[in-house]
Amino acid sequence: MNLRRWLPALFAVLAFLAPSAALAQASVIKLATLVPEGSVWDKAMREMGAQWSTATQGRVTLRIYPGGVAGDEPDVVRKMRLGQLQASAVTTAGLASLDQAFNIFNIPMFFASYPELYATLDVLEPVLKKRLEDKGFVLLAWGHGGWVYFFTKHTVADAGSLKKTKMFVWAGDEQLVQQWKTLGFQPVALAATDMMTGLQTNMIDAYPSTPLLGLTLQWYRQTPNIMGLGLAPLVGGLVVTKSSWMKIAEPDRAKILAACRKLEHRLEVEVPKQDTTAVAEMQKRGLKLNVVKAADAAAFASIADQFAAGIPGSRVPPEILAAARRARDEYRRKAAGR
Repeated sequence: MNLRRWLPALFAVLAFLAPSAALAQASVIKLATLVPEGSVWDKAMREMGAQWSTATQGRVTLRIYPGGVAGDEPDVVRKMRLGQLQASAVTTAGLASLDQAFNIFNIPMFFASYPELYATLDVLEPVLKKRLEDKGFVLLAWGHGGWVYFFTKHTVADAGSLKKTKMFVWAGDEQLVQQWKTLGFQPVALAATDMMTGLQTNMIDAYPSTPLLGLTLQWYRQTPNIMGLGLAPLVGGLVVTKSSWMKIAEPDRAKILAACRKLEHRLEVEVPKQDTTAVAEMQKRGLKLNVVKAADAAAFASIADQFAAGIPGSRVPPEILAAARRARDEYRRKAAGR
């Protein structure tokens, strides 16, 4: 055999195969989250991860770090930017640290129901995804945590009583802290991972949470009261760095997105039902549901309006707030038959 004669052909074959070999290289996506290990969210993500591995024949695997072991959401976002993590499942607090447009979901009482939220998400999703991609991140799926209520150590059923509490707010958002103070509240900024310590040391005696999360983490034992007025839906998202995402072959990305859509739908269906069950279960164990009277609910609505009035331009881009209002109000008009 004339080796010199065959070498160019051999090199050509190797050059052709090289890209395929690179694409076939396994990708490990390290994902950190605050969701508790063994919770409905954790189980759903692990099942999704198994689907990633099966659908891609092991080319993409998901490694999950639950329960805040990688730090609070600001820590996780920082580690993603540094390349130490490739993905995270975060609430709107984490999403808003990537882009302030996600603060739209943090406005108290902006949404009155899940259908309103979903109708607004349908309109905002393309814009929000584009804003994230421009910053180097890809939104793979929405995550739903339930509806947020205030849990308190003492009876609270009106705005005056709530203003007397030491209320948890997420550390890292000084504008939010000042906004609550302006409205007469006493916010205490802490990392979410320090919440239990804050309750045990009386640094805080009230916090917003979903019933399912309060039951799962047993926080309600420190705060045996829940105010019977919903504040907002707890919206989250599964986010991956764009650099990591683009290293995955396009056919595999399509399979991963299909698994993510299943996760999203599962949480949409399961979490609201389990929130209702969680309240009943906690009541059996001593939780007191404090009913908010109509006049007090109206007072809370007025405070929520004041909160929203201080939002434009400072914490939510005006065009996002306007688009969200249009989508929400359009849904309300259709629902009312107008």
